[in-house]
Amino acid sequence: MSVRINANELEKLLAVTPASQNIMLTGKHGIGKSQILEKFFTARGERVVILFLGQMSDPGDLIGLPRLDEKTGKTLFMPPYWFPTDDKPVVLFLDELNRARPEVLQTIMDLTLNRTLAGRKLPEGSRVISAVNDGEEYQLTDLDPALVSRFNIYEFKPAAQEWLLWAAKAGLDSRVIDFISENPDMLDGGAFTREDQGLEKSPDRRGWERVSTVLKTNEVTPLLKTVIAGIVGMPAASKFFATINQKKLPSARDILLGDFAKQKAAIKKCNTPELATMNESIFRFIETNSYEEKDSEKVVSNFAAYFDYLSGEKFREAQAHFANLYSSSVYPAVMTFIIMKCPQLYKKITEFVESI
Repeated sequence: MSVRINANELEKLLAVTPASQNIMLTGKHGIGKSQILEKFFTARGERVVILFLGQMSDPGDLIGLPRLDEKTGKTLFMPPYWFPTDDKPVVLFLDELNRARPEVLQTIMDLTLNRTLAGRKLPEGSRVISAVNDGEEYQLTDLDPALVSRFNIYEFKPAAQEWLLWAAKAGLDSRVIDFISENPDMLDGGAFTREDQGLEKSPDRRGWERVSTVLKTNEVTPLLKTVIAGIVGMPAASKFFATINQKKLPSARDILLGDFAKQKAAIKKCNTPELATMNESIFRFIETNSYEEKDSEKVVSNFAAYFDYLSGEKFREAQAHFANLYSSSVYPAVMTFIIMKCPQLYKKITEFVESI
């Protein structure tokens, strides 16, 4: 049974794992492995080198080209473009490890064990991290058990709420964020097969980011729907447009910055899953500081009023979900916001949790 981690856990794992130990991440394509790794280590001042092993035709692409040393008469390998020459450690990210040719994988053996490549040693403190795609839909190379044994292996499956929080901070189109918030299963949806061509297209995180870019610069037309279907697949695109054309739930902005009394009627009509979606939206709104400082007092007031409104027996599950979000590690800024600016709300949440 694999050890599954999300994005938050991955960052903690990277922080505590010694540089001498190799890490292997398994999972689907397009889920942000390289982005998280590059951002984490770059923030610590470490250089990240990403090598796509599936694109290498022979070991020379990895270890460099041979040349004759005229003084010794021996063959040496010219260092590849990425090899550090300043004696500073690097983070070597070997992407698509199980797409590499067998002869390239043989070169990796010495690299993972001794941090050595063609007799040339990586600077002290360098790390080796790999990523592999896992699933029957991929054309993969079987990995040698001896190579696999040199890695700490984790299945990387970031939570949808982590992606939604990133999407809000990155300014993705609100229609994409709202759709994934209400349909988290569509973020990394299963493949949909086109039997006439044998092609598969499924929605993934990179795809939804591209959808956001297209939506921001174009009006919704039949042609645009076709474009988006080519990005995330026809079933996902059809559901996306059907959903955004339906009546929307009250937005976090409406609830926190508007007249809360006017929102009660709409909130009352929501079922538990819809209220859970609203809870997430509200927490993201505060976590990403999506309001001006002059509106802080209104946000505090409406945030507390919203929790109070969920105190009725009909909304007890939604209130429990709200309290669970507060206790999670996904929204640290919201936790600080509640403790520092909403002491009465903090007290009510604490009392609610204790009463469960």
